[in-house]
Amino acid sequence: MPKPLRVGLVGASPERGWAQISHVPAIHGVNGVELAGVTGSTQAKADAAADVFGAKRGFADVLSMAQHPDIDLITIAVRVPAHRELVEQALAHGKHVYCEWPLGRNVAEAEALAKAADEAGVHAAIGLQARLNPALARARALVSSGALGRVLSARVYSGTVAFGPEIGEADSYLEDAASGATLATIHGGHALDAAIAVLGPFVDIACLATIQHPHITVTDGGRSIQRQSSDHLLSIARLAAGGGALSIEVDGGRPADDTHFRFEVTGEGGGLALRGGAIRGFQSGRLALSLNGRDQVVDESEATGMPDAAANVASVYAALRDDIQNNTRVTPDFDHAVGLSRLVAAMTEAADTGRSSVQSGWPGR
Repeated sequence: MPKPLRVGLVGASPERGWAQISHVPAIHGVNGVELAGVTGSTQAKADAAADVFGAKRGFADVLSMAQHPDIDLITIAVRVPAHRELVEQALAHGKHVYCEWPLGRNVAEAEALAKAADEAGVHAAIGLQARLNPALARARALVSSGALGRVLSARVYSGTVAFGPEIGEADSYLEDAASGATLATIHGGHALDAAIAVLGPFVDIACLATIQHPHITVTDGGRSIQRQSSDHLLSIARLAAGGGALSIEVDGGRPADDTHFRFEVTGEGGGLALRGGAIRGFQSGRLALSLNGRDQVVDESEATGMPDAAANVASVYAALRDDIQNNTRVTPDFDHAVGLSRLVAAMTEAADTGRSSVQSGWPGR
């Protein structure tokens, strides 16, 4: 029996955060994966976090984690500006890496990390977990098999509570586009990747980015700031295969009960729909699939019974475990992240400069 994949988790806070509600239950719930360590700002805090999360040990920093022989994979689940330094430390010590999306603050950082991962000869997964959502994967199989015939049109709508008129002080860094964590890079990236996963590449992309909430209140900081980057995105494109029309809308600042996700595909021989939603964006929740108006039963495999926020992340860990054991490359990797980063950057530039379109979309995998 293969030995378990021993994960060191960076960014798991007992108080708050994405890692707490997604990575921790996912690691504990996937067969052949174990939580071998967590980090903290001090050794005492690391040990306390290890106790709370059921990890085998705590580490005061990523370097000590990367140097430890009982860690196989290091997961980076912290803010985007810190990704490069932490990923490089893990790679320098020969560890496999799972990094949350976006990979870097910009295309250059993503390219540098992809190059470093290739040189290290390890598995480096990027956190585009919606691509491994079972319902989305089934939709992809239906389209590619020709079950819908030629695709005539497709529509994606993705709402999130993020980037609204009020934010907490801890999230105020999101208002600085230089951080690499914007509506376009985070939520736009996830929506684009889902569309490409199901439909393949697209061309002649026209982009419109707008600011719905120009004045932002920092609720626990007692201050107001001016929004600098877009909180609403709208793109239209033509599918490379068959020439069908595609629209993608990403909508920030939605109320918590209105963070819906809809992905509808109409073909000459039928139609399908993916529906779901979550306050952090559809990538952090489950999706339901219907084909020609009939709900489809989708096998969630090892994500069965997981909390909604952990289900897609669990699918990544399961795929990464299998990739490492079998020396395969199924899980979206850093090269995949570079391609998507370039597309997001090109679309953002087109929207910001008023250029009419981006000629060609990235083909994905």
